Amino acid sequence: MPATTSVPSEAVSRHLADVLAGTTYADLPSPVVAETKRAILDWLGSALAGAVEPPARMMQGVVARLGTSHESTIFAAGTSSAAGAALANGVASHILELDDVHKGSTLHAAAPVIPAALAMAEREHVNGRTFILSVALGYDAALRVGEAVNPSHYRFWHPTGTAGTFGAAVAAGTIMQFSAAQMLDALGNAGTQAAGLWEFNSDGAMSKHLHPGKAAFNGILSADLAAAGFTAAKRILEGERGFFRAMSTSYDATRITDGLGKAWKITENCYKLHSCCGHTHSAIDIALDLRSQQKWLAEDVAASVRDIHIETYGPGFEIVKERNPRSATQAKFSIAYCVSAALLEGRVGLEQFSVERFAPDGVSDPRIAAMLRRTRVTLEEGLTQKYPSAWPARLTLTLADGSQLSGRSDYPRGNPEHPLTTSQLEDKFLALVGSRFGSDIANSALRTVHAVENYPDMAVLFRNVLPGDAEVHGRP
Repeated sequence: MPATTSVPSEAVSRHLADVLAGTTYADLPSPVVAETKRAILDWLGSALAGAVEPPARMMQGVVARLGTSHESTIFAAGTSSAAGAALANGVASHILELDDVHKGSTLHAAAPVIPAALAMAEREHVNGRTFILSVALGYDAALRVGEAVNPSHYRFWHPTGTAGTFGAAVAAGTIMQFSAAQMLDALGNAGTQAAGLWEFNSDGAMSKHLHPGKAAFNGILSADLAAAGFTAAKRILEGERGFFRAMSTSYDATRITDGLGKAWKITENCYKLHSCCGHTHSAIDIALDLRSQQKWLAEDVAASVRDIHIETYGPGFEIVKERNPRSATQAKFSIAYCVSAALLEGRVGLEQFSVERFAPDGVSDPRIAAMLRRTRVTLEEGLTQKYPSAWPARLTLTLADGSQLSGRSDYPRGNPEHPLTTSQLEDKFLALVGSRFGSDIANSALRTVHAVENYPDMAVLFRNVLPGDAEVHGRP
């Protein structure tokens, strides 16, 4: 993969297509291969556990009505066309809010990119190395496009659905061994379909799960159309009516090409430990640290903490400012709720978002409801200036005796600045999948990921990882 030097701003889309189409597995440095496998492992945990959640089951039912096909695997629901499997698995990947995220682009790349890559890899019977290459290139495209339009894009648009569509198209085109011209058409077809609006957050609606699923679906559609000779805009990113101008007030085209071929975006990946929006995670980590330092139990927190003041950054504040969530989905986007749960319960996992905790008038759990009445969330301009390269928070607890405890963090645990080991990611995977389906399925799936680069045919590798009749041990 040749390193990028200087690229005219009017040739960004073409150059991106040229470089991506000219990259082979041999061009991937070994750390990039290792990080791609970590990303696949982390994604698979969320996708398997999410596959039995109600929104995933709804989408699986809709996909089944689109027609019968055995091209690609839908986790826990048999098979479908490649596009249908990508749609269903993309939705499943993003439900639990435990899939990865990238700071600079504010994008969850795994959820749109890997379902598209896997579905196409199965349909085309490629080997594991081609699959890994498709994931790495899909991440690079998605995250670079996301960085180019961020942060102004984030005001209205969910980058996982928008920029993620480009990544899914590149992943699919890589599987199909596209020429540069075909990859350019795939990018053009992807860009004209890219969508995903934040308005869902006002209602705590399921549309957020739809965004990566539709991005994965559209990525495959874009590639299939390009393979058929269906032409598309050649300047989809930089054109006068292209993606940059339509979707950002402060885009930077150089973010597409800077370091292309040298700096692999997947190595900047961030992994999540808490089952909620990433904008809450720095504050959660501080809360957990303070709780641990004080050796508090829930009753100690309830008795000792008189006031909670959370300071955060502008774009994050707009997403997580809900004060009294009325559903589990809204709670995942409530920094006040997440910090209160962390202080009281010492974790923010799946159980903290059980549906019985919420009612039409707000949080029904009495302990957390009481904590929310003591909580203030404010926007701090000094923190906003650090975003998106950092996702900072400050937390101040005022105690019953008037004394204060405080902490700050710029980067959540799981970010490259506070990295997780592969062993920690494996523990997360085994706990997540094992709690739903038992240790046998969890360990079998883990072995599958470890073997992926040496597997000759992706069509059968994941086919039986999660049988459709697998017994669900935990929620939903």
